[in-house]
Amino acid sequence: MTKSEFVERVAEDGRIGNKKLAAEAVDAVIDAITAALQGGEDVAFTGFGKFSVNERGPRQGVNPRTGERITIAGGKVPKFAAGAGLKAAVK
Repeated sequence: MTKSEFVERVAEDGRIGNKKLAAEAVDAVIDAITAALQGGEDVAFTGFGKFSVNERGPRQGVNPRTGERITIAGGKVPKFAAGAGLKAAVK
C-alpha cells in the first residue's frame, strides 16, 4: 500500500472528513513521529507498537568489486516493534 492509497483509506473511514484533511492528518502524524525520533524519544501506541531509535555499531564488510575488507560506520536507525494487539490482528 502506498501513502496515497493509505490516505484514501483513511478518508473513506468517515471520521476525518475528506481526502485533503486525511492527507494533512497522515502528514501530521508522520511528522510528529519523525520529530520525536530525531529528538531521541520513543513513540508508543498501546496495542499497536513502539517506534524507537537503535544505535548500530560499526561492522566489517567486503567491497564487492575488489574483495577488500572495509569497515562500515555505525549510526542510528529507526526501529518499530509491533504490539500485542497488532500481532493478534495480523495473525
